[in-house]
Amino acid sequence: MVLKIYQKYLIKEFTMITCKITFIFLILGLIMGLLEELNFFTDFDVKYFYPIYLVLLNVPSLIYEIFPFIFLLSSQFLFLKLLDNGELNTFKNSGLDNLKILKLITLISFIIGLFIVIIFYNLSAIMKFEYLDIKKNFTKDNKYLATITENGLWIKDEVNDKINFINAKKFTINTLSEVDIIQLNKDFEFQNNIKAENVDIKENNWSLFNVKIIDRNNYIRNKDTMGFLSNFNYEEINNLFSNLSTLTIWNLIELKENYISINYSTTDIDYHLQRIIAYPFLITIITALSAILMLNLNYQKPKLFFIILGILLSVIIYYINFFFGTLGKNEKIPLLISIWTPIVILSIVSLIGVVRINEK
Repeated sequence: MVLKIYQKYLIKEFTMITCKITFIFLILGLIMGLLEELNFFTDFDVKYFYPIYLVLLNVPSLIYEIFPFIFLLSSQFLFLKLLDNGELNTFKNSGLDNLKILKLITLISFIIGLFIVIIFYNLSAIMKFEYLDIKKNFTKDNKYLATITENGLWIKDEVNDKINFINAKKFTINTLSEVDIIQLNKDFEFQNNIKAENVDIKENNWSLFNVKIIDRNNYIRNKDTMGFLSNFNYEEINNLFSNLSTLTIWNLIELKENYISINYSTTDIDYHLQRIIAYPFLITIITALSAILMLNLNYQKPKLFFIILGILLSVIIYYINFFFGTLGKNEKIPLLISIWTPIVILSIVSLIGVVRINEK
């Protein structure tokens, strides 16, 4: 497809404005992140480049989260520039109506949105994982680890000079099932093998049921119940897997399969995946809504007014998404409805505005 001159011009202008606004937020993110990391490393003896390196790893995930706001502002500033230069009137006199401009801008947004999801998101997830992996070495939680694989839930825990390696075949609310615990001492010498059919992990003091204990001499003891102290409880384990922004799309799909294998809820993963799928559409509709508002407003107002308007609009959109997202994650409404309802609402508002833009 051969692009017309006005199409090339609009694509160039919109892309340049988006890049400039992204760069501004990137600098702000770097400054704020550097201050935060310097404060974190105050009590650690690390080389000067450590905080800088960590900020560079973390800032892409921040930019990913605010891209919808960036596109909203980009659309505003594009139309302000077109108006200041008298280009909107020039386009109109040349037979180019506002609707064609809107279609082109939204198409560009959708294409960039696809690039962000396919390339940028996965890179930011890899960098975010590296960021957290490095930073955990400077926290007391480094010796407490948990992960979910195709073989179930695995936990490494250190309590009272004992190192516990815990494997559970199933993980449901407040309960582990088919649990196998290997206890070692500080020198990594075998102490006990504890097997339990079910474990109540609501509190840090676990309750084990139908227990078999095998000591280092292969002596076997059976107990109906026993207590077991851990640094983990259900809420803490659940929180370990809540930061899904560190996982690429392929990692999320693999993790979902592992969750299913141990009967663990996949609601959070499904919600995160649906958000990723909806992301290009969200960016597109936000761009369209911003453009429609600009075409229906009085341009005689100062630019600060439009910036404040953009911020207010972003806040409204954020809380609409947050409200429906919370309902979805709490399973009050289906996930598809929680993700796509805000987009549908914004689309309807935009369609109402489209009716008027060619009258301008």
